[in-house]
Amino acid sequence: MRRWLLGGLIAGIAMPVWADPPVDALQWLNRVTAAAKSVSYTGTFIYQSGAKTEISRITHLAEAGHELERLEVLDGSPREVLRDNDVVKCFLPESRLLIVERRKGHHGQTFPALLPASLTGLTEHYTIRKGSTARVAGLESQAILIEPKDDLRYGHQFWIDSGSGLLLKAGLINERGETLETFAFTDLRVGGPVDRNALKPHVDTEGGDWTVRDVRTSESRGDNSPWQFRAQLPGFRKVMGMKRQGQPDMPEMTHVVFSDGLAAISVFIEPLNGRTPETGAFAMGAVNVFKRVAVDYVFVVMGDVPPTSLKKLAEGIEVKSK
Repeated sequence: MRRWLLGGLIAGIAMPVWADPPVDALQWLNRVTAAAKSVSYTGTFIYQSGAKTEISRITHLAEAGHELERLEVLDGSPREVLRDNDVVKCFLPESRLLIVERRKGHHGQTFPALLPASLTGLTEHYTIRKGSTARVAGLESQAILIEPKDDLRYGHQFWIDSGSGLLLKAGLINERGETLETFAFTDLRVGGPVDRNALKPHVDTEGGDWTVRDVRTSESRGDNSPWQFRAQLPGFRKVMGMKRQGQPDMPEMTHVVFSDGLAAISVFIEPLNGRTPETGAFAMGAVNVFKRVAVDYVFVVMGDVPPTSLKKLAEGIEVKSK
């Protein structure tokens, strides 16, 4: 799930060209959405949030509507994530754990596939402008600057490959114009043959001492959820609702995702089961979190939006009246 993302980003970025029509900027964003699914590529990118940096290598193969992808974290604790369309496998060698999950619709995009399939209504809550051109990872790119029209969401900057439409660099900017999070390719090869071995897990899972955790999810259909969200955030709509169970002996968790087409907020509702969790607001890098306890449940609301937005949404969660 982490999203990932941008103020002063780089000193060389020029002022936006305010006269450009927003439809042109939206066309660039639509190119990113299409390229993330249809273009084959391999490259290395850096994630930075505050003092934390992380380097990852990604290989993506798109073939006749089928996607294969492998992401490997190159520093810190070793991790590999393999994706075959909607089936995601996460290998954690240090704990000998393999997590398998089916993500219908591939919600919870990761760099460089950060944008949703539909950008409808984005201009209602954001001002979208073209910026200057710049070189990123040796490629010519177009900057797109996205500014919120209210205090419920953050700003974004995207640098898009002029040739392929792939997202080369992304940033998230808070209300003070400060960069919270960035992703940027340092090298990237677009197109060409993709080595099939680069899409296979490199960890050794032989030996039988690995634990396989199959995360079961079931989509919530209709309006059968026992929960209601009384505090609606303008522009955010429910895009996903499901039940998740990480382990057979664990209770099911309700997971609901709201999005405005760019920012995403995840709501997790889980029985307390005698726990006394920490409550209130805190941050995990650029992702803000608000946690509250009520009616024997813990509500965890998190996303790449200001803390006040999460608090408002969390405090409006109630059990539906019978």
